[in-house]
Amino acid sequence: MTVTTLDNVKLAVIGLGYVGLPLAVEFGKHRDVVGFDINEARIKALQDGHDATLEVSDDELREAERLNFSCSADELKSCNVYIVTVPTPIDDHKRPDLTPLVKASETIGATLKQGDIVIYESTVYPGATEEDCIPVLERVSGLRFNQDFYAGYSPERINPGDKEHRVTTIKKVTSGSTPEVADLVDALYASIITAGTHKASSIKVAEAAKVIENTQRDLNIALINELAMIFNRMNIDTEEVLKAAGTKWNFLPFRPGLVGGHCIGVDPYYLTHKAQAIGYHPEVILSGRRINDSMGRYVASELVKAMLHRRIQVNGARVLMMGLTFKENCPDLRNTRVVDVVQELKDYNIEVDVYDPWIDADEAYHEYGIQPIDKPQIASYDGIVMAVAHDQFKEMGATAIRELGKELHVLYDLKYTLPKEAVDRRL
Repeated sequence: MTVTTLDNVKLAVIGLGYVGLPLAVEFGKHRDVVGFDINEARIKALQDGHDATLEVSDDELREAERLNFSCSADELKSCNVYIVTVPTPIDDHKRPDLTPLVKASETIGATLKQGDIVIYESTVYPGATEEDCIPVLERVSGLRFNQDFYAGYSPERINPGDKEHRVTTIKKVTSGSTPEVADLVDALYASIITAGTHKASSIKVAEAAKVIENTQRDLNIALINELAMIFNRMNIDTEEVLKAAGTKWNFLPFRPGLVGGHCIGVDPYYLTHKAQAIGYHPEVILSGRRINDSMGRYVASELVKAMLHRRIQVNGARVLMMGLTFKENCPDLRNTRVVDVVQELKDYNIEVDVYDPWIDADEAYHEYGIQPIDKPQIASYDGIVMAVAHDQFKEMGATAIRELGKELHVLYDLKYTLPKEAVDRRL
């Protein structure tokens, strides 16, 4: 193996999204890095010094003096360690879509050389690296795994929009296909991760650790969502119950809501897919997924019920959806479940205006067919849904938000953004 020390590592990061770019920037402060992405517009923007995802500031981009951006695979030929950070979505049937991972592996395979190491960060089910990715590398390169080239897995731990928990301040799980490679992969990450690393015993252990992190969160939120539906029928305020229960030191502070994003709403399906492939039906995990996937329908029906209770004409009504991103204070639209609410309301023949100051309008239309409005009109809406707790919405306050509604309207707060007494309904 030619790669034995940190000194001769020539690094490439494949995929420059929310995960790959912050990682490439941190490495680029200390060593030569090729940041590769097939999106030419994305590369051009980064070369011009701006990250549209807002995960990395313009100043941070300038600090990564040894990071070069490229969409040319030829630039990868000089590298000997490749970190893959491409998306791993699900398809319309909730099945893992490994297409980006396979294509990235094909790109790397075309330049793979003796002694090279390929490290995957994309979230997958246990076994995917060695069962799905490695065969692609072998087929394209003609090299043999663990004889000619090696692999590692270090699951991404990025929280979009979170300026406190950054890539360097979150402990990193690492692994390698041989003990020697595991040591090198761990040392490579330890060179930038100030929070430290945890070296797993195998690639499969590291893969499993990642996929259960978000599965656990998904199940906890599903429980709270189900409790919210129960308490709503009992006319009990869920937030007040959770605050009371939270006075005990070991009560977990989860809140109900729409579960979207590139992780929590997706990762459990990777695990259940693999479980079913080996003959086990994961009842608890899939039950939680069913609850969380149904929340859009529930929210829409609750809004309609509230409007009917106030004798507001539902057919042809106008509703303002405040927020479209999957979480507050970030422009990330991936797998946002706010779209479920929008679609359900349209099925009631309700006209829905979507307002979100954080998003790119072209992206919203391209991904979901939604044309967001630039600014909501005063006294125009029969219903207002606080779907995302952006700071801008909090700063508006209940009075300004109420002014957007008609004289008779319903204000439905999904995120406890406003005081209880200021809204008509809370999740």
